[in-house]
Amino acid sequence: MNWLWAIVLGLILGVIARAILPGKQAIPLWLTCVYGILGSILGNAVAGWIGVRHTGGFDWIRHLLQLAGAVLIVALGTPLWHSIRGGGRKRSTT
Repeated sequence: MNWLWAIVLGLILGVIARAILPGKQAIPLWLTCVYGILGSILGNAVAGWIGVRHTGGFDWIRHLLQLAGAVLIVALGTPLWHSIRGGGRKRSTT
């Protein structure tokens, strides 16, 4: 069941991260979900490092760090995806 929640949370965080970033992030939905999951893992790690991973009540700081991690991963991963996939640009032979 934890994997299902990780996928759902990753999808939500990835979509929100894409909405926050300016411009169009032309990446597939599955990659948005993967980036969101990676951002969530990064946010949890940072929350653990600064000592706010487990707090009383709703963990606002941890969730904001997860979203910040997703934004960072989407911002860095989208150009990487386009460079791997060729970016849809035709190369000039001249």
